[in-house]
Amino acid sequence: MLGLPLHIHAAFTCILNIINKRFNPSNMRATVFNITIAMASVLASGLTGNAQGQAPLSLQDCREMALTNNKDILIAKQRAVTADYQRKEAFAAYLPAIDFAGGYMYNQKELSIFDKDQLLPTKTFNPQTGQYDFNLVKDPATGVPIKGPDGQYVPQTVALIPKDAMTYDIHNVFFGAVTLTQPVYMGGKIVAMNKITNFAHELAETLCSNEAENVVYAVDAAYWQVVSLKAKYRLAKSYVNLLDSLDRNVGLMVQNGVATTSDRLSVGVKLNSAQVDLVKVENGLTLSRMALAQLCGLPLDSQMVLADEDTENTALESTPALHYDMEQVYDSRKDIRALEIGIDIAGQKKRVAMSSMLPNVALVGTYSFSNPNMFDGFSRRFAGAFSVGAMVKIPLWHWGGNYNKYKAAESEQTIMRLQLEDAKEMVGLQVRQASFKAQEAIKTYQMTEANIAKANENLRTAQLAFAEGVATADNVMEAQTAWLKANSECIDALIDVHLCDTYLSKVLGTLHY
Repeated sequence: MLGLPLHIHAAFTCILNIINKRFNPSNMRATVFNITIAMASVLASGLTGNAQGQAPLSLQDCREMALTNNKDILIAKQRAVTADYQRKEAFAAYLPAIDFAGGYMYNQKELSIFDKDQLLPTKTFNPQTGQYDFNLVKDPATGVPIKGPDGQYVPQTVALIPKDAMTYDIHNVFFGAVTLTQPVYMGGKIVAMNKITNFAHELAETLCSNEAENVVYAVDAAYWQVVSLKAKYRLAKSYVNLLDSLDRNVGLMVQNGVATTSDRLSVGVKLNSAQVDLVKVENGLTLSRMALAQLCGLPLDSQMVLADEDTENTALESTPALHYDMEQVYDSRKDIRALEIGIDIAGQKKRVAMSSMLPNVALVGTYSFSNPNMFDGFSRRFAGAFSVGAMVKIPLWHWGGNYNKYKAAESEQTIMRLQLEDAKEMVGLQVRQASFKAQEAIKTYQMTEANIAKANENLRTAQLAFAEGVATADNVMEAQTAWLKANSECIDALIDVHLCDTYLSKVLGTLHY
């Protein structure tokens, strides 16, 4: 029992003490009852400890869970990983590429250089002239070479080349080549593509951060929605209790003949309506918890307890400024940075389009082999040889196609610049509106707090007047309705202050997560 908590250890000690006591059959029932009570206390202690061990979730806890489990953020992170691989792929274009290609071919016929046996004339060295002369058949009388029927001289001796000697078996041919290609100058295309992939990786990370801001804002809205509905649930219960108390008092007055049945019915209708509203608020609270759990990546039936739902919240004391350094805001906004990266990417695309109008130079080295091969006569074995060279490609005339491609890329960059200018104007308006809205929310909350004090005093006065018999039940219900409205408006104003502060941080680009 050394590892047990103190309260469980004490309970088990109590059980052992009961068992070790000497008892007789007459007190056996009482002993069993004591053991049951002790065991129940152990289970109750464990359950209480588990319930108390579930710490309330703060706003920061909900944000962290949402950032960890949100599918959109996980997708954005994978896009950043993809962009990183594409960046490495583009860098590989600087390095030499090594490729292998091989194949097999079956040929139906053999390869023969001659269609029949060949008879080649021979020559003999003539010492008198120092040259080789053909060995020809000569007329014995004149010594002149004799011509045949075809008009050609008849050789005296010939060299026989059989057709079979010049016939090669190429039925089964194996071949392959290993090629190395090193780009030397590609018109700046490789450099531009590397810059594009670097910008794309930065853009993916920026969009991931922007998606995280959106998730944090959505979590804040859902969190404060739960806090608001929990406060309204307590308020609705208090309102039901007020009407229930009034209903009982009016019932007693009806029995004493001081009030009419109509008064009792009016209060009853109001009480039933308040109970229906209480059920609606309770259902809305349950659905709001489900929405928050979904954003946090938890099961919908999770019993989430929020740190701010049972505390008296106060509004932010700091008043937002009316004017901000917009250049600093532009530097902090992820969407503005994304548009700036888009302009950089469009500029590099223009550079890629320009490269199609410039010459390309590359070095090529190849080792090719085959079986059979002809490197040393016809041989049925693998043999190969190296070859090295350079390749130059110079665009000459494409009917303006490459030039128009360059101008289209230039126009796309201009569009991105105009979109950036428009976005900056909209951000300026957005910041101004968010600032005014935050100031308005704080002033509204301060006014609702003052209204609560007046509504409380009005309700107290109406209840005293009703107790003294100088006010009717309708007067009390009007005061209760005003009290309910004032408290409800104060809750809405308080939540609006928190949401406006979060939204202002978002538009300023200072939302920390």
